[in-house]
Amino acid sequence: MRRIPFRRDPGIQQAHELRPGGDLPPAPAHTTAAALSLFIVFLWATSWVLIKYGLQEIPPLTFAGIRYGLAALALIGAILLAGRMTALQSISKAGWRKLALLGVLLYAVTQGAVFLALSILPAVTVNLVWSFSTIVVAWMGIAWLAERPTSLQWLGVALATGGTLIYFYPASLPAAQYVGLMVAVVGVLANAGASILGRQVNRSGRWSPLVVTAVSMGFGAAVLLAIGLAREGVPAISIKGWAIILWLAIVNTALAFTLWNHTLRALTAVESSVINSTMLIWIPLLAWLFLGETLTQTAVAGLVLAGAGTILVQLRRVGRPRFPGRRRAGAAAAESRAPASPK
Repeated sequence: MRRIPFRRDPGIQQAHELRPGGDLPPAPAHTTAAALSLFIVFLWATSWVLIKYGLQEIPPLTFAGIRYGLAALALIGAILLAGRMTALQSISKAGWRKLALLGVLLYAVTQGAVFLALSILPAVTVNLVWSFSTIVVAWMGIAWLAERPTSLQWLGVALATGGTLIYFYPASLPAAQYVGLMVAVVGVLANAGASILGRQVNRSGRWSPLVVTAVSMGFGAAVLLAIGLAREGVPAISIKGWAIILWLAIVNTALAFTLWNHTLRALTAVESSVINSTMLIWIPLLAWLFLGETLTQTAVAGLVLAGAGTILVQLRRVGRPRFPGRRRAGAAAAESRAPASPK
């Protein structure tokens, strides 16, 4: 009988190749991965507090551009140190265009909106509006990816909407904060569009998450920095300001992404999504401790409902085939291992 050689699915292989020669580090134990991912989400939550501090002296767009520019350089350095230069050289012209578009949506527009909104609104308010990204992605998935939400997910949409209405009732915001809300909504829409595009990129299995993040982040940061310097000028940044920028870029972005990608080898996509949703709890707590932002009992109830709804929306029916044909396993693996949106 003729022996058929085993071939690893390219989608799965490329989704995890982070070391020279394609060797993978051992997968962490499930409990260790869960604890590490929870710590990473906590790190991402501290970003919002650090951004609020940094905005006291650094203009928002320039601040975001420098942060993600330095983080992109760190990730590209990691690729080069790992001997993965060929991964960058193999990207086609069409691939560069797609990654550039992803970078503009996910970093220039989305993160630019986050920094602008945080310069106007309390961190808790921006965090609540941002939780609707998951719901907008679900709606876009219906239209563009033929993904049908389950009854549980529709219940999540209803809970999140009700929680938000409770949080903002009665709506009595200063005029400037309405502008901040509109900026945040634009960011949510851009983030949802970037999530859909990111799914398509990761489903193809052509590039590892590290390459996708480093390249797209570099493009987005360049656009942010160019616009920021043109509109806001060259800021005078103190040692404290540079310390905040470097911590956000190296620890909360580059290092956190690398560790998060490692935990995804032991956690399911649903587990990672639910853990990521705990930011809705961490940010109000940190904002209360370090920024002096307070919440009424009604606002807390609204946040709890919105958080529960966000978690339900991220729960998918397990075990049902979503991709036809032989590419199903590789595509599903690539999508489930996609990195979280930058925080």
